[in-house]
Amino acid sequence: QVQLVESGGRLVQAGDSLRLSCAASDRTVSPYAMGWFRQAPGKGREFVAVINWSGDSTYYADSVKGRFTISRDNAKNTVFLQMNSLKPEDTAVFFCAASRWSDLTTQMSDFLLWGQGTQVTVSS
Repeated sequence: QVQLVESGGRLVQAGDSLRLSCAASDRTVSPYAMGWFRQAPGKGREFVAVINWSGDSTYYADSVKGRFTISRDNAKNTVFLQMNSLKPEDTAVFFCAASRWSDLTTQMSDFLLWGQGTQVTVSS
């Protein structure tokens, strides 16, 4: 079964940049939209960003719009999340997920395959 593995999370300072990667174990997820979600301590999981199957359409949560950029390289079965101007409130475990649809969706229930998450900690 295809697996998603996130990487790139670490401790950074406010204002720093970080790039997360999500590698799929095979090309099964290439026809589908991919998303990033996050879960802060004591809070529920929330939508961050989504990209369609071809990579030419994206959508972001208001809280990250203008600071985060989602992209994908289908040839490498990898999705990225470039995070700039990080804030302490961005501290969370970040998860990537594969949607059941090829086009954009922000509904968590549409994402059927999830990675194990990577911790991002932003110090003030």
